[in-house]
Amino acid sequence: MSKFDKFADAMSLAAEKIDGNKYLSVIKNAFSTFMPFIIVGSFASLGNYVLTNTTTGLARFSVFSFLTNLAPAFTALNFATMNIITLGIVVLMGILLARKNKGNELLSALVALSAYIAVVPQSTSVTVEEQLYTASGLPVASTNASGLFVGMILTLVVVELFNRLCNVERLKIKMPAAVPPAISRSFNALIPVVIILFIVGIAGRVYVILTGDYINETIYAILQRPMEFFLQTPTGTIGLAIFSQLFWAVGIHGGLVISAIRAPIMASALAENIEAVANGLTPMNPITMSTWRAFINIGGGGLVLSLAICLLLFSKREDGRAIGKLGLIPSIFSISEPIAFGLPLVLNPLYVVPYVLSAGVSSVIVILAFNIGFLTPNFVDVPYGLPIIINAFLGWGWRGVVVQIIIIAAGVLTYLPFVLVHNRQEVHEVAETGGEQ
Repeated sequence: MSKFDKFADAMSLAAEKIDGNKYLSVIKNAFSTFMPFIIVGSFASLGNYVLTNTTTGLARFSVFSFLTNLAPAFTALNFATMNIITLGIVVLMGILLARKNKGNELLSALVALSAYIAVVPQSTSVTVEEQLYTASGLPVASTNASGLFVGMILTLVVVELFNRLCNVERLKIKMPAAVPPAISRSFNALIPVVIILFIVGIAGRVYVILTGDYINETIYAILQRPMEFFLQTPTGTIGLAIFSQLFWAVGIHGGLVISAIRAPIMASALAENIEAVANGLTPMNPITMSTWRAFINIGGGGLVLSLAICLLLFSKREDGRAIGKLGLIPSIFSISEPIAFGLPLVLNPLYVVPYVLSAGVSSVIVILAFNIGFLTPNFVDVPYGLPIIINAFLGWGWRGVVVQIIIIAAGVLTYLPFVLVHNRQEVHEVAETGGEQ
Protein backbone atom coordinates (compact mmCIF):
# COMPACT_ATOMS: atom_id res chain seq x y z
CA MET A 1 0.00 0.00 0.00
CA SER A 2 1.40 3.41 -1.03
CA LYS A 3 1.76 6.36 1.34
CA PHE A 4 -1.08 8.13 -0.48
CA ASP A 5 -3.36 5.13 0.05
CA LYS A 6 -2.48 5.07 3.75
CA PHE A 7 -3.23 8.79 3.95
CA ALA A 8 -6.59 8.30 2.22
CA ASP A 9 -7.52 5.47 4.59
CA ALA A 10 -6.60 7.54 7.63
CA MET A 11 -8.65 10.54 6.47
CA SER A 12 -11.61 8.31 5.61
CA LEU A 13 -11.51 6.74 9.06
CA ALA A 14 -11.37 10.17 10.70
CA ALA A 15 -14.29 11.43 8.60
CA GLU A 16 -16.31 8.34 9.43
CA LYS A 17 -15.80 8.95 13.14
CA ILE A 18 -16.74 12.63 12.84
CA ASP A 19 -19.74 12.03 10.60
CA GLY A 20 -20.97 9.25 12.86
CA ASN A 21 -20.85 11.42 15.98
CA LYS A 22 -24.45 12.38 16.71
CA TYR A 23 -23.50 15.42 18.76
CA LEU A 24 -21.43 17.01 15.98
CA SER A 25 -24.20 16.15 13.53
CA VAL A 26 -26.77 17.88 15.75
CA ILE A 27 -24.65 21.04 16.00
CA LYS A 28 -24.07 21.13 12.25
CA ASN A 29 -27.75 20.64 11.38
CA ALA A 30 -28.91 23.18 13.96
CA PHE A 31 -26.82 25.95 12.42
CA SER A 32 -27.86 24.92 8.89
CA THR A 33 -31.51 25.21 9.95
CA PHE A 34 -30.99 28.60 11.58
CA MET A 35 -29.13 30.04 8.57
CA PRO A 36 -32.17 31.82 7.01
CA PHE A 37 -32.59 33.85 10.21
CA ILE A 38 -28.91 34.86 10.16
CA ILE A 39 -29.36 36.09 6.59
CA VAL A 40 -32.49 38.07 7.56
CA GLY A 41 -30.68 39.64 10.51
CA SER A 42 -27.71 40.71 8.41
CA PHE A 43 -29.90 42.19 5.68
CA ALA A 44 -31.90 44.06 8.31
CA SER A 45 -28.63 45.59 9.51
CA LEU A 46 -27.76 46.43 5.89
CA GLY A 47 -31.17 48.11 5.53
CA ASN A 48 -30.39 50.39 8.44
CA TYR A 49 -26.91 51.12 7.09
CA VAL A 50 -27.86 52.03 3.50
CA LEU A 51 -31.41 53.33 3.98
CA THR A 52 -32.35 54.67 7.40
CA ASN A 53 -29.02 55.83 8.82
CA THR A 54 -28.72 59.61 8.69
CA THR A 55 -24.94 59.40 8.27
CA THR A 56 -24.37 56.50 5.85
CA GLY A 57 -27.79 55.88 4.33
CA LEU A 58 -30.18 57.52 1.91
CA ALA A 59 -31.91 59.15 4.87
CA ARG A 60 -29.05 61.67 5.05
CA PHE A 61 -30.68 63.38 2.06
CA SER A 62 -33.74 65.44 2.99
CA VAL A 63 -35.82 63.96 0.20
CA PHE A 64 -35.40 60.50 1.74
CA SER A 65 -35.66 61.55 5.38
CA PHE A 66 -38.94 59.63 5.71
CA LEU A 67 -36.88 56.41 5.60
CA THR A 68 -35.85 56.96 9.22
CA ASN A 69 -39.33 55.74 10.14
CA LEU A 70 -38.27 52.25 9.01
CA ALA A 71 -35.29 52.10 11.39
CA PRO A 72 -37.25 50.54 14.29
CA ALA A 73 -38.50 47.77 11.99
CA PHE A 74 -35.00 46.89 10.78
CA THR A 75 -33.67 47.06 14.34
CA ALA A 76 -36.45 44.77 15.56
CA LEU A 77 -35.73 42.25 12.79
CA ASN A 78 -32.05 42.22 13.69
CA PHE A 79 -32.86 41.75 17.38
CA ALA A 80 -35.40 38.99 16.63
CA THR A 81 -32.82 36.99 14.66
CA MET A 82 -29.19 37.71 15.55
CA ASN A 83 -29.69 38.77 19.16
CA ILE A 84 -31.58 35.58 20.05
CA ILE A 85 -29.33 33.21 18.09
CA THR A 86 -28.32 31.24 21.19
CA LEU A 87 -31.94 30.63 22.18
CA GLY A 88 -32.78 29.49 18.66
CA ILE A 89 -29.79 27.12 18.48
CA VAL A 90 -30.63 25.66 21.91
CA VAL A 91 -34.19 24.89 20.82
CA LEU A 92 -33.11 23.42 17.47
CA MET A 93 -30.42 21.27 19.06
CA GLY A 94 -32.92 20.03 21.64
CA ILE A 95 -35.28 18.93 18.89
CA LEU A 96 -32.59 17.35 16.71
CA LEU A 97 -30.88 15.46 19.53
CA ALA A 98 -34.20 14.15 20.83
CA ARG A 99 -35.03 13.01 17.30
CA LYS A 100 -31.82 11.01 17.16
CA ASN A 101 -32.59 9.56 20.60
CA LYS A 102 -36.19 8.86 19.56
CA GLY A 103 -37.35 10.99 22.48
CA ASN A 104 -39.98 13.69 22.93
CA GLU A 105 -38.72 16.48 20.66
CA LEU A 106 -40.85 19.36 21.94
CA LEU A 107 -40.32 18.63 25.62
CA SER A 108 -36.60 18.14 25.04
CA ALA A 109 -36.36 21.55 23.38
CA LEU A 110 -38.29 23.20 26.22
CA VAL A 111 -36.16 21.52 28.89
CA ALA A 112 -32.97 22.65 27.12
CA LEU A 113 -34.26 26.21 26.83
CA SER A 114 -35.38 26.34 30.47
CA ALA A 115 -32.08 24.87 31.67
CA TYR A 116 -30.08 27.43 29.73
CA ILE A 117 -32.11 30.37 31.03
CA ALA A 118 -31.74 29.01 34.56
CA VAL A 119 -27.93 29.31 34.53
CA VAL A 120 -27.52 32.73 32.89
CA PRO A 121 -28.32 36.15 34.39
CA GLN A 122 -32.03 36.92 34.53
CA SER A 123 -31.65 40.64 35.13
CA THR A 124 -29.79 43.50 33.54
CA SER A 125 -28.43 46.71 35.02
CA VAL A 126 -27.90 50.12 33.51
CA THR A 127 -26.53 53.35 34.96
CA VAL A 128 -28.42 56.53 34.15
CA GLU A 129 -27.10 59.83 35.53
CA GLU A 130 -24.95 57.96 38.09
CA GLN A 131 -28.00 56.03 39.29
CA LEU A 132 -27.95 52.23 38.93
CA TYR A 133 -31.20 50.65 37.74
CA THR A 134 -31.84 46.90 37.62
CA ALA A 135 -34.65 45.25 35.67
CA SER A 136 -35.73 41.67 35.18
CA GLY A 137 -34.95 40.23 31.77
CA LEU A 138 -32.29 38.37 29.87
CA PRO A 139 -29.24 40.49 28.98
CA VAL A 140 -28.36 40.48 25.29
CA ALA A 141 -25.02 38.85 26.15
CA SER A 142 -26.99 35.80 27.30
CA THR A 143 -29.10 35.48 24.15
CA ASN A 144 -26.79 36.58 21.34
CA ALA A 145 -23.79 34.70 19.96
CA SER A 146 -21.80 35.17 23.18
CA GLY A 147 -23.77 32.35 24.78
CA LEU A 148 -23.46 29.84 21.95
CA PHE A 149 -20.84 27.52 23.42
CA VAL A 150 -22.37 27.16 26.88
CA GLY A 151 -25.80 26.81 25.26
CA MET A 152 -24.61 24.01 22.99
CA ILE A 153 -22.74 22.16 25.73
CA LEU A 154 -25.61 22.43 28.22
CA THR A 155 -28.19 21.35 25.63
CA LEU A 156 -26.25 18.20 24.74
CA VAL A 157 -25.92 17.21 28.40
CA VAL A 158 -29.45 18.13 29.47
CA VAL A 159 -31.30 16.55 26.53
CA GLU A 160 -29.23 13.37 26.69
CA LEU A 161 -29.99 13.00 30.40
CA PHE A 162 -33.66 13.95 29.96
CA ASN A 163 -34.22 11.36 27.22
CA ARG A 164 -32.64 8.65 29.36
CA LEU A 165 -34.66 9.55 32.43
CA CYS A 166 -37.86 9.49 30.35
CA ASN A 167 -37.18 5.81 29.59
CA VAL A 168 -37.02 4.88 33.29
CA GLU A 169 -40.39 3.29 34.07
CA ARG A 170 -40.22 4.09 37.78
CA LEU A 171 -40.12 7.80 37.00
CA LYS A 172 -43.28 7.74 34.92
CA ILE A 173 -46.56 8.88 36.46
CA LYS A 174 -49.22 6.50 35.24
CA MET A 175 -52.49 8.15 34.27
CA PRO A 176 -55.89 6.47 33.75
CA ALA A 177 -56.70 5.30 30.22
CA ALA A 178 -59.39 7.98 29.91
CA VAL A 179 -56.79 10.77 30.13
CA PRO A 180 -55.91 12.24 26.69
CA PRO A 181 -52.55 10.98 25.33
CA ALA A 182 -51.00 14.46 25.23
CA ILE A 183 -51.67 15.02 28.94
CA SER A 184 -50.48 11.52 29.77
CA ARG A 185 -47.16 12.07 27.98
CA SER A 186 -46.66 15.34 29.86
CA PHE A 187 -47.16 13.65 33.22
CA ASN A 188 -44.81 10.84 32.19
CA ALA A 189 -42.09 13.45 31.71
CA LEU A 190 -42.91 15.47 34.83
CA ILE A 191 -40.41 13.84 37.19
CA PRO A 192 -37.49 13.94 34.68
CA VAL A 193 -38.22 17.63 34.05
CA VAL A 194 -38.27 18.36 37.78
CA ILE A 195 -35.03 16.45 38.40
CA ILE A 196 -33.09 18.12 35.58
CA LEU A 197 -34.24 21.69 36.11
CA PHE A 198 -33.69 21.59 39.86
CA ILE A 199 -30.21 20.11 39.41
CA VAL A 200 -29.24 22.62 36.73
CA GLY A 201 -30.77 25.59 38.53
CA ILE A 202 -29.11 24.81 41.88
CA ALA A 203 -25.77 23.97 40.24
CA GLY A 204 -25.86 27.25 38.34
CA ARG A 205 -26.50 29.21 41.53
CA VAL A 206 -23.77 27.38 43.45
CA TYR A 207 -21.34 28.23 40.63
CA VAL A 208 -22.20 31.92 40.93
CA ILE A 209 -21.71 31.81 44.72
CA LEU A 210 -18.32 30.10 44.44
CA THR A 211 -16.89 32.10 41.53
CA GLY A 212 -18.84 35.34 41.38
CA ASP A 213 -19.49 34.77 37.68
CA TYR A 214 -22.22 33.07 35.69
CA ILE A 215 -21.25 29.91 33.83
CA ASN A 216 -21.91 31.50 30.42
CA GLU A 217 -19.44 34.28 31.25
CA THR A 218 -16.75 31.76 32.21
CA ILE A 219 -17.23 29.52 29.17
CA TYR A 220 -17.15 32.52 26.86
CA ALA A 221 -13.92 33.81 28.42
CA ILE A 222 -11.97 30.54 28.57
CA LEU A 223 -13.32 28.61 25.56
CA GLN A 224 -15.42 30.51 23.04
CA ARG A 225 -13.49 33.77 22.84
CA PRO A 226 -10.03 32.14 22.42
CA MET A 227 -11.39 29.92 19.62
CA GLU A 228 -12.99 32.92 17.91
CA PHE A 229 -9.72 34.84 18.20
CA PHE A 230 -7.66 31.94 16.84
CA LEU A 231 -9.83 31.53 13.76
CA GLN A 232 -9.37 35.22 12.95
CA THR A 233 -5.58 34.74 12.87
CA PRO A 234 -3.76 33.72 9.66
CA THR A 235 -2.70 30.44 11.28
CA GLY A 236 -6.24 29.56 12.28
CA THR A 237 -7.81 30.50 8.95
CA ILE A 238 -5.21 28.84 6.73
CA GLY A 239 -5.04 25.75 8.95
CA LEU A 240 -8.80 25.21 8.93
CA ALA A 241 -8.99 25.75 5.16
CA ILE A 242 -6.24 23.23 4.42
CA PHE A 243 -7.68 20.76 6.94
CA SER A 244 -11.00 20.89 5.10
CA GLN A 245 -9.29 20.27 1.74
CA LEU A 246 -7.44 17.24 3.07
CA PHE A 247 -10.79 15.52 3.44
CA TRP A 248 -11.92 16.66 0.00
CA ALA A 249 -8.77 15.09 -1.47
CA VAL A 250 -9.95 11.64 -0.41
CA GLY A 251 -13.55 12.11 -1.54
CA ILE A 252 -15.08 13.33 1.72
CA HIS A 253 -17.01 16.61 1.95
CA GLY A 254 -14.53 18.65 4.00
CA GLY A 255 -17.01 21.44 4.63
CA LEU A 256 -19.40 19.07 6.36
CA VAL A 257 -16.61 17.55 8.43
CA ILE A 258 -15.51 20.88 9.90
CA SER A 259 -18.93 22.57 9.99
CA ALA A 260 -19.64 21.68 13.64
CA ILE A 261 -16.49 23.59 14.62
CA ARG A 262 -16.70 26.33 12.01
CA ALA A 263 -20.41 27.20 12.17
CA PRO A 264 -20.73 28.52 15.75
CA ILE A 265 -17.44 30.44 15.60
CA MET A 266 -18.21 32.12 12.28
CA ALA A 267 -21.81 32.81 13.27
CA SER A 268 -20.50 34.55 16.37
CA ALA A 269 -18.01 36.57 14.29
CA LEU A 270 -20.74 37.77 11.95
CA ALA A 271 -23.05 38.57 14.86
CA GLU A 272 -20.35 40.75 16.42
CA ASN A 273 -19.85 42.57 13.11
CA ILE A 274 -23.59 43.20 12.75
CA GLU A 275 -23.82 44.45 16.34
CA ALA A 276 -20.86 46.78 15.79
CA VAL A 277 -22.45 48.33 12.70
CA ALA A 278 -25.80 48.67 14.48
CA ASN A 279 -24.01 50.65 17.20
CA GLY A 280 -22.19 52.86 14.73
CA LEU A 281 -18.86 51.07 15.22
CA THR A 282 -16.47 49.40 12.77
CA PRO A 283 -16.80 45.60 12.38
CA MET A 284 -13.62 43.82 13.47
CA ASN A 285 -13.93 40.14 12.42
CA PRO A 286 -12.73 39.56 8.83
CA ILE A 287 -13.28 35.80 8.71
CA THR A 288 -16.97 34.94 8.52
CA MET A 289 -18.88 32.28 6.62
CA SER A 290 -19.38 34.81 3.82
CA THR A 291 -15.61 35.32 3.61
CA TRP A 292 -15.21 31.58 3.35
CA ARG A 293 -17.76 31.30 0.53
CA ALA A 294 -16.73 34.36 -1.47
CA PHE A 295 -12.94 34.12 -1.23
CA ILE A 296 -11.46 31.03 0.42
CA ASN A 297 -13.62 28.53 -1.45
CA ILE A 298 -14.37 30.37 -4.70
CA GLY A 299 -16.16 27.96 -6.97
CA GLY A 300 -16.31 25.33 -4.27
CA GLY A 301 -13.61 23.50 -2.34
CA GLY A 302 -10.12 23.71 -3.82
CA LEU A 303 -10.69 26.69 -6.15
CA VAL A 304 -12.11 24.37 -8.80
CA LEU A 305 -13.30 27.39 -10.78
CA SER A 306 -9.65 28.27 -11.32
CA LEU A 307 -8.96 24.71 -12.38
CA ALA A 308 -11.86 24.78 -14.86
CA ILE A 309 -10.44 27.95 -16.43
CA CYS A 310 -6.95 26.47 -16.46
CA LEU A 311 -8.17 23.31 -18.21
CA LEU A 312 -10.02 25.32 -20.87
CA LEU A 313 -7.00 27.55 -21.52
CA PHE A 314 -4.06 25.14 -21.26
CA SER A 315 -5.19 21.52 -21.37
CA LYS A 316 -4.34 19.68 -24.59
CA ARG A 317 -6.31 16.63 -23.53
CA GLU A 318 -9.81 16.14 -24.83
CA ASP A 319 -10.96 14.73 -21.51
CA GLY A 320 -9.42 17.68 -19.64
CA ARG A 321 -11.12 20.30 -21.81
CA ALA A 322 -14.41 18.40 -21.63
CA ILE A 323 -14.29 18.37 -17.81
CA GLY A 324 -13.42 22.08 -17.85
CA LYS A 325 -16.49 22.85 -19.95
CA LEU A 326 -18.67 20.59 -17.83
CA GLY A 327 -17.57 22.08 -14.53
CA LEU A 328 -17.25 25.77 -15.42
CA ILE A 329 -20.87 26.84 -14.97
CA PRO A 330 -21.52 24.79 -11.80
CA SER A 331 -18.31 26.10 -10.20
CA ILE A 332 -19.46 29.68 -10.80
CA PHE A 333 -22.25 28.79 -8.37
CA SER A 334 -19.83 27.07 -5.92
CA ILE A 335 -20.67 23.53 -7.04
CA SER A 336 -17.37 21.69 -7.28
CA GLU A 337 -18.45 18.05 -7.55
CA PRO A 338 -18.47 17.77 -11.41
CA ILE A 339 -14.75 18.55 -11.53
CA ALA A 340 -13.81 16.98 -8.17
CA PHE A 341 -15.22 13.63 -9.20
CA GLY A 342 -15.12 14.00 -12.98
CA LEU A 343 -11.45 14.79 -13.59
CA PRO A 344 -11.10 13.40 -10.89
CA LEU A 345 -9.37 15.43 -8.19
CA VAL A 346 -10.39 12.94 -5.54
CA LEU A 347 -7.73 10.29 -4.82
CA ASN A 348 -5.59 11.73 -7.60
CA PRO A 349 -1.89 11.85 -6.60
CA LEU A 350 -1.11 14.32 -9.41
CA TYR A 351 -3.60 16.98 -8.30
CA VAL A 352 -3.62 16.42 -4.53
CA VAL A 353 -0.99 19.13 -3.88
CA PRO A 354 -2.71 22.04 -5.68
CA TYR A 355 -6.14 20.81 -4.61
CA VAL A 356 -5.16 21.02 -0.95
CA LEU A 357 -2.83 24.04 -1.05
CA SER A 358 -5.19 26.18 -3.15
CA ALA A 359 -7.22 26.79 0.02
CA GLY A 360 -4.06 28.14 1.65
CA VAL A 361 -3.36 30.36 -1.37
CA SER A 362 -6.82 31.94 -1.29
CA SER A 363 -6.64 32.35 2.49
CA VAL A 364 -3.30 34.18 2.32
CA ILE A 365 -4.55 36.59 -0.35
CA VAL A 366 -7.80 37.50 1.42
CA ILE A 367 -6.03 37.88 4.78
CA LEU A 368 -3.51 40.20 3.14
CA ALA A 369 -6.36 42.22 1.62
CA PHE A 370 -7.86 42.69 5.09
CA ASN A 371 -4.50 43.47 6.73
CA ILE A 372 -3.63 46.25 4.29
CA GLY A 373 -7.11 47.74 4.65
CA PHE A 374 -8.24 47.06 1.08
CA LEU A 375 -11.14 44.98 2.42
CA THR A 376 -13.13 45.63 5.57
CA PRO A 377 -15.00 42.93 7.55
CA ASN A 378 -18.50 42.29 6.23
CA PHE A 379 -21.75 42.51 8.13
CA VAL A 380 -24.01 41.08 5.41
CA ASP A 381 -24.33 37.31 5.26
CA VAL A 382 -23.84 36.30 1.64
CA PRO A 383 -26.11 33.31 0.91
CA TYR A 384 -24.58 30.11 -0.43
CA GLY A 385 -25.09 29.53 -4.16
CA LEU A 386 -24.84 33.11 -5.38
CA PRO A 387 -22.57 33.32 -8.45
CA ILE A 388 -19.08 34.76 -8.22
CA ILE A 389 -18.72 38.53 -8.63
CA ILE A 390 -22.26 39.01 -7.30
CA ASN A 391 -21.49 37.42 -3.92
CA ALA A 392 -18.28 39.43 -3.57
CA PHE A 393 -20.00 42.68 -4.57
CA LEU A 394 -22.90 42.07 -2.20
CA GLY A 395 -20.60 41.60 0.79
CA TRP A 396 -17.68 43.95 0.01
CA GLY A 397 -18.53 46.10 -3.02
CA TRP A 398 -16.13 46.53 -5.93
CA ARG A 399 -13.11 45.84 -3.75
CA GLY A 400 -14.42 42.36 -3.06
CA VAL A 401 -14.75 41.73 -6.79
CA VAL A 402 -11.11 42.78 -7.33
CA VAL A 403 -9.86 40.44 -4.60
CA GLN A 404 -11.98 37.61 -5.97
CA ILE A 405 -10.51 38.03 -9.46
CA ILE A 406 -6.98 38.07 -8.03
CA ILE A 407 -7.64 34.83 -6.13
CA ILE A 408 -9.09 33.16 -9.23
CA ALA A 409 -6.00 34.17 -11.22
CA ALA A 410 -3.70 32.90 -8.47
CA GLY A 411 -5.61 29.63 -8.49
CA VAL A 412 -5.06 29.27 -12.25
CA LEU A 413 -1.32 29.75 -11.73
CA THR A 414 -1.35 27.21 -8.89
CA TYR A 415 -2.94 24.55 -11.07
CA LEU A 416 -1.06 25.38 -14.29
CA PRO A 417 2.10 23.29 -13.71
CA PHE A 418 -0.01 20.24 -12.88
CA VAL A 419 -2.24 20.68 -15.93
CA LEU A 420 0.91 20.80 -18.08
CA VAL A 421 2.16 17.60 -16.44
CA HIS A 422 -1.26 16.08 -17.13
CA ASN A 423 -0.77 16.98 -20.81
CA ARG A 424 2.56 15.14 -20.90
CA GLN A 425 0.97 12.11 -19.29
CA GLU A 426 -1.33 11.79 -22.30
CA VAL A 427 1.71 11.68 -24.61
CA HIS A 428 3.18 8.82 -22.58
CA GLU A 429 -0.16 7.01 -22.46
CA VAL A 430 -0.51 7.19 -26.25
CA ALA A 431 3.08 6.01 -26.73
CA GLU A 432 2.55 3.03 -24.41
CA THR A 433 -0.59 1.95 -26.28
CA GLY A 434 0.98 2.37 -29.71
CA GLY A 435 -1.34 5.26 -30.61
CA GLU A 436 -4.51 3.23 -30.10
CA GLN A 437 -7.53 5.18 -28.87
